[in-house]
Amino acid sequence: MPLQSVKLSIKLIFWLFLFGSTLNHSLAEPPVLGKLYVGKASADITPELPVALMGQFYLRIAEQVDTPLLANVLAISTLEQEKEISSVIFVACDLIFVPDILREELVTALKGAAPEIDSNRVILTATHTHTAPVLEDDPERSSFIYPIPKEEVVPVKAYRELFVRQVVPAIKEAYANMQPAKVSWATQRTAIGHNRRVSYADGTTQMYGNAAKDNFRELEGYEDHDLQSLFFWNAKGELIAICALVACPAQVLEHLSSVNADYWHHVREKAKAKFGEQVLVLGWIGASGDLSPRPIYRKKASERMLKLSGYTLEEAIAEKVVSTLSTSLETVKKDTYESLALAHSLVPLSLTKRKIKEDEYLEAKTNVENLEKEMSEKPETTANLYARKTWNASVVERYKEQQAGSQNGFESFMHIVRLGDIAICTNQFELFTDYGIQIQARSPALQTFVIQVAGSGSYLPTITAIDRGGYSAVIQSSVVGAEGGQELVNETVNRINAFWDGE
Repeated sequence: MPLQSVKLSIKLIFWLFLFGSTLNHSLAEPPVLGKLYVGKASADITPELPVALMGQFYLRIAEQVDTPLLANVLAISTLEQEKEISSVIFVACDLIFVPDILREELVTALKGAAPEIDSNRVILTATHTHTAPVLEDDPERSSFIYPIPKEEVVPVKAYRELFVRQVVPAIKEAYANMQPAKVSWATQRTAIGHNRRVSYADGTTQMYGNAAKDNFRELEGYEDHDLQSLFFWNAKGELIAICALVACPAQVLEHLSSVNADYWHHVREKAKAKFGEQVLVLGWIGASGDLSPRPIYRKKASERMLKLSGYTLEEAIAEKVVSTLSTSLETVKKDTYESLALAHSLVPLSLTKRKIKEDEYLEAKTNVENLEKEMSEKPETTANLYARKTWNASVVERYKEQQAGSQNGFESFMHIVRLGDIAICTNQFELFTDYGIQIQARSPALQTFVIQVAGSGSYLPTITAIDRGGYSAVIQSSVVGAEGGQELVNETVNRINAFWDGE
């Protein structure tokens, strides 16, 4: 069987497995008023050591855990006369992304352990920390493969098994322990993310480029400075959970060779100190494929302020997040809802793939050949070059499929949730900020939470970024381009609109 047919078959089997006979989930549920119930749980997904880390081209083996990694679970249902109307379960994970294979393995285990839970309603999201374990090692399913030693390092599959073993009981616990609750929502201006794409006078862009150059002209795109939040209380009036969406990936410590949850660990710890040990925090990352927590200019001034404050950057971000949450809570705590509409839609997508130009193919092919030659002549370079080789090789393979006319749409999915006046939507990409702003601006909801990397992450750049180039916009970085990005925006808005029809 041709390679492209194998890949297509694998993808088709996955989608049939994921959706099964529940493709009607792609249709909007009617938002029916019901009494709110909420349950929560937390799973420790910290790996055993030593373990390979995901997020850089070079291989990193962690032999130290700086902070635990968590998967925090929030189950939400609405009931009428003790009968469930609708439900959704959020699982916020300290991972770089949520690959298809991890989702498949979790769904399989969940169906066996808790058949009463509809796995289509389980929404896995990632904080995009670059100091969490590698999750994929199959070259047929990933373009980013590391030469992980087969001995003395935790196998990739073994970590996925640990994840499933820890998270399935937490999902069951949260779902089983749902109690009457009330909710409120808030948004507040809070600058955390910085656009990291630096544009120059010659029309090119470089990620993390030097803005001090004479030919620097602008930062390429927008930043989203709103920190959006959901607050949940139990029947006793005790705050029990917070969902906080920050449009900035957890990448302060992305180059470390140790296990670390980045700034979300500090957010959780400071939130417990501020609001109580019983409060569970779910960290969500908004559309921010072109953003970073580190400044591009005023660097020395920022470093001085950090030094004077006594905080590290990740601690300073956490302080800002929790301070904003505290102010938001005080503002909205009297505007709560215990009876409201909850509706969920799981939507399969087929997005237009980015077309590979001949010169892009030739460049990738040359890169593969040169990298293979260097690794052959200097085996000690393999740990630093192998992932870059597979990154380029994926373009070569995609181009062959494109030329053979066997290239289909890019199969993806998204979750759409209505919770009262709020819309929550997910996508699998490192979605450039412009797309997230489009969705929020066009949505009929009072607030719209756009959560990225809720699946196998890859960049989804804008047409401006593609024209200017630079890492995160080059063909190796993205399978879906600007045309598919606009399709994603339009379909997301259409699905949200379906929950507000007639209002």
